Amino acid sequence: MSQFARTEMLIGSEALRQLQNARVAVFGIGGVGGYVVEALARSGVGTLDLIDNDTVALSNLNRQIIATHKTLGQRKVDAAKDRVLSINPDCTVNVYDTFYMPETADQFDFTVYDYIVDAIDTVTGKINLVMQAAAAGTPIISSMGTGNKMDPTAFQVADIYKTSVCPLAKVMRYELKRRGIRKLKVVYSQEQPVVPRTNPEESTAYRRQTPSSNPFVPPAAGLILAGEVIKDLIHWNR
Repeated sequence: MSQFARTEMLIGSEALRQLQNARVAVFGIGGVGGYVVEALARSGVGTLDLIDNDTVALSNLNRQIIATHKTLGQRKVDAAKDRVLSINPDCTVNVYDTFYMPETADQFDFTVYDYIVDAIDTVTGKINLVMQAAAAGTPIISSMGTGNKMDPTAFQVADIYKTSVCPLAKVMRYELKRRGIRKLKVVYSQEQPVVPRTNPEESTAYRRQTPSSNPFVPPAAGLILAGEVIKDLIHWNR
């Protein structure tokens, strides 16, 4: 029996073949992106390109699926690759130890991907990814903010211009409109951000730059993103 037998029962053999022939790039292998990779691997996607230049840290253990005490200090892309191959040894996994920004965009040929997942944090990088995907004619889905949230049921799938509440989505709407991008599929939360509780031992700069997070909100966003990718790849409309 195939390891994807249960999936094949749901979507059919032709759709499963489409997934096995698909190549998906996931930019950002953190709390959100790690779960995207997990779900894509378990769905049978044949080729995954993983892009991130960070290493697994102790503070990742509370929410990132690739983070364990055994993977501490490893490059996130390497830890994710090992995990994917332990799930599906037939998957082709390409890794890029790269911090994605406009300056590093030339490392990638966006036309070879069937789908792009934006799970990175920087606005500059996110905007450039969307621009590159549009120029290549490649579908893309972007994750909006998941930090400082407590309600995993508040996520919605929508076009960027139909979003509300999310501060990151507001910035993206403004910047993409300026650049003539007329649509972008996103996953965003309608929950008002929680104000992080402070630790008197932490510096003001650290508190300002680092959002709080938990084990259930970023994964929920990641799984929703992956589900949208899978449905779009197989043109699921039931």
